[in-house]
Amino acid sequence: MSRVEEAATLLREADCLFDAAAVRAAYDDLAARLNADYADSLPLILCVMNGGLYATSEITQRLDFPFELDYLHATRYRGATTGGGLIWKRQPDTALEGRDVLVIDDILDEGHTLVAIRKALLEFNPRSLKVAVLAEKLHDRRAPEAHAEYIGLAVPDRYVFGCGMDVRELWRQLPGIYALKEKSGDGA
Repeated sequence: MSRVEEAATLLREADCLFDAAAVRAAYDDLAARLNADYADSLPLILCVMNGGLYATSEITQRLDFPFELDYLHATRYRGATTGGGLIWKRQPDTALEGRDVLVIDDILDEGHTLVAIRKALLEFNPRSLKVAVLAEKLHDRRAPEAHAEYIGLAVPDRYVFGCGMDVRELWRQLPGIYALKEKSGDGA
C-alpha cells in the first residue's frame, strides 16, 4: 500500500469525534477565557512545535489584546540511560523574565514533555506561566504535575489526530478531531 493509500484508509476508517464546527466553538471559548484573563497584559505566547502550530494560529486570531509570539521545539529522551531529560530543538528567543507567558499546544496526553517544558521555562523567571491546549485526553496515565490552565475539549483515551495532532505524521491539517478505530491496535 502506498503512503497516499495508507493516508486515505486511515481517514476513511477513523471516527470523527469533533467536527470542524465543534472545534471552532472550542477555539472561541478558549479565546474568550484568554481575552478575559490577559486583557490588561502584554503576554508572550509560545507555540509548542509542531502540533501546537494549528492551535496557536486559531487561538491567536481570536485574541483582542496585544501579545508577542515566539515558539519552542522540545523533545524528551525516553530511555533509562538518559533520564528523560528535555532536549531543546529550539528555545524561545524572547526574554521570559518578568513576563506573563502563555504556552499553547495541541493536546495534553500523558504530559511528560509539558512538565519538562514548564520546569525549564520557570528557570527563566517569568511573572506567570500558563498553558492552553485544544484537547485533553482522559485517562489515568497523566504525569503527576501535568496540567493545563485552559482546555478546549476532552477526548477519549484513543489515538486522536487532526487539528495539529498527527497519525503517522499525517492529517495534522484536518479541521476536526478524529480517532482511529479501537480495533486497529494503535496506541494512545
